[in-house]
Amino acid sequence: MMLRSLYCQARRHYSAASTSSVPLAFTKYPAPQPTSNSPLIVCHGLFGSKQNWRSLGKSMSTRLSRDVYTLDLRNHGESPHADEHTYHSMAGDLVSFISDHQLEKPILLGHSMGGKTVMATSLLHPSLVEKLVVVDIAPFALPLSNDFGTYVDAMREIDHAGFKKQSDADALLAQYEKDIGVRQFLLTNLKKRPEDGIYKFRVPYETLGAALGNMGDFAKEFSSAQYSGPTLFIAGGKSSYGKPIEQRFDQVKTMFPDCRLEVVQGAGHWVHAEKPEPFMKLVVDFIGTK
Repeated sequence: MMLRSLYCQARRHYSAASTSSVPLAFTKYPAPQPTSNSPLIVCHGLFGSKQNWRSLGKSMSTRLSRDVYTLDLRNHGESPHADEHTYHSMAGDLVSFISDHQLEKPILLGHSMGGKTVMATSLLHPSLVEKLVVVDIAPFALPLSNDFGTYVDAMREIDHAGFKKQSDADALLAQYEKDIGVRQFLLTNLKKRPEDGIYKFRVPYETLGAALGNMGDFAKEFSSAQYSGPTLFIAGGKSSYGKPIEQRFDQVKTMFPDCRLEVVQGAGHWVHAEKPEPFMKLVVDFIGTK
């Protein structure tokens, strides 16, 4: 029975709460064999969740021979909602998660908002982190696309409409966003209420909308610190979010002296979803299997 539990399918869990942090929902994808390799923790982007990393989480645990934890950050997925939504608060949640689960020197991987979260964590607590992978976001204060504010407006209108068919919600969302892939991503947050069958967004979109300025920011406290561990930046060749990394690489290296940048040509902001195999190869080559 004990041996079998090591090979069980990934299960949903909650971390224990601390007084100043939010307990994060997570899924653990165990390594195929018992291992002493550092675990990998994956943090999603704005309006995302651990669900977006389900396929890659399973694959990474096998190809990297290590446990992989995909998290729901605060105000996302199955994690609790909180009024404060800043990189300081999310870094605090991540540090508490590492401590609560007694994870020794984990590797952190984050995309977009999750990328800034793992950068903030490694800069504030460098001794906690073995390696760092940052996907399509720069360690600078840069404004978010106006699209995110538009998505909040769309979510509000859909929530107030009281739809009982997801297709109706998609039709309304299409008035705001033409890209079906982006719509499908946003609609992963739409859930049917069992009591009346009405679709509602599970994310607190008003809280996140009010925090959009914070999400574009990156505090001076972070940029004046340094994480000297191995760091990989992965950028989409067609994405505007990754370009500042290349344009200001000397500045990046003052914060992350042992870093390198890899650009995945043909990929936009969602590099891991658009080009999963080139993305996976970069991650596997960087992290390794030992």
